[in-house]
Amino acid sequence: MRPIRFALLIAAILIASFGNAYAQTADEIIQKHIAAIGGEDNWKKITSIKKICVRNARGNDVPVIITIQQGKGYRTESTINGMTSYSIITEHSGWSYNPSRGQQKPDVMTEETVKQAQTILDIQGPLIGYKEKGNKVIYLGKDDVEGTECFKLKVTYPIGKEETYFIDAGDYSLVRTVAKIKANGREQTQTTTYGSYEKLPEGITIPMSIDNGGGGINVKSVVINCIIDDNIFKVQN
Repeated sequence: MRPIRFALLIAAILIASFGNAYAQTADEIIQKHIAAIGGEDNWKKITSIKKICVRNARGNDVPVIITIQQGKGYRTESTINGMTSYSIITEHSGWSYNPSRGQQKPDVMTEETVKQAQTILDIQGPLIGYKEKGNKVIYLGKDDVEGTECFKLKVTYPIGKEETYFIDAGDYSLVRTVAKIKANGREQTQTTTYGSYEKLPEGITIPMSIDNGGGGINVKSVVINCIIDDNIFKVQN
């Protein structure tokens, strides 16, 4: 009986050790990723960000402006043929307006859409201070993303939204995210690919190329901690 009990004890120790290593691996990846993008201290100094971008739409360059105020508001706007379209997300509301499609007034986003979009108000992203934010992160092993070996981290937000982060196993930059989003009562998958990273004077490193399947966006310039007029997060009738 003793040899059996001893074997069971060894097995239990190995299982416990594997579980601890598993958790440590996830945290290690997160810490190395945060270091690669400039460090937690630098990111926590960011209260607002404004990106001047160009989006490719059917071979045409469309100017896009993305403005985020930490935890308060998000606005993206683009201008085509003199008509400006926009989407706005705040802590409690959201609107979308596209006059080029014949819209006469902004559409109010559903409560579920606004809830799912709250994560976009966090400039730091879900991995910086993830425990304090109530996010759960687990390591899913490695995967190949268009020839790049990546670590897979599954992020579950307090609202129930799930997003998979693909972190480059070489330089620990973010390569891709795949998010499960509920819209109009249906679950959808949104894939976003990142690249062309650039370090800013503020010490943070951000992707200057973003592609979510709706036409790639190239970031031309970035303004950090700019003064933002709260009115841009309100509907302009």
